Amino acid sequence: AQSDLKDLGVNTEMLVDSFVDMYDAGRITNLRKQLDKGRMVYTSAMGTKKLYDFLDQNPVCASFPVSYTNDPAVIRQQDNMICINNAVEIDLFSQVCSESSGVRHISGTGGQLDYIFGSYGSKGGKGLVCLTSTYKDKEGNLKSRIVPTLTPGAIVTVPRSMNYYVVTEYGIANMKAKSTFERAEALINLAHPDLRDELIAEADKMGIWVRTNKIG
Repeated sequence: AQSDLKDLGVNTEMLVDSFVDMYDAGRITNLRKQLDKGRMVYTSAMGTKKLYDFLDQNPVCASFPVSYTNDPAVIRQQDNMICINNAVEIDLFSQVCSESSGVRHISGTGGQLDYIFGSYGSKGGKGLVCLTSTYKDKEGNLKSRIVPTLTPGAIVTVPRSMNYYVVTEYGIANMKAKSTFERAEALINLAHPDLRDELIAEADKMGIWVRTNKIG
């Protein structure tokens, strides 16, 4: 809600409390949508009593079947469709895992690929995969979420052929129409600075690093 964004519209698989905050702050109006103008479109909701009270008998909120909310053909009809998704890890080939840590299942597939695909066809649309660059393991060691290859057994949620934008606290990179070499360089640029040399070494071993590339 603390943003200079305005006249936002909502099409989402899951509605959560933050949408209520943004609506109450006047950030969400749904008035510039090409479909379902004036309404927040969702298929499920999960949050606190504040969210459920907001939904109760509210004509602004429209619950549709997932076959509608997650249909790329519907999603792409909204201009400037910005799809924001999270990830567990992403490899230097730009494959995205958002469902598991290796073979340990964390979450379902959800609508991530549907919305990424839909944003491809949206006029002015962008599909964002957002993740922190690092995490700490059980021993407190800093580990990169940008990895040379996905953890064995990891589920590919978004294939490299459909990946669009990747975002970490170190920046944003567009994967569209980039070669394997260019993707590796761009993703290493988004990794934690202390872990980039290790990623460069691994990329070099895999033959996807060009020594003339420059890391900022």
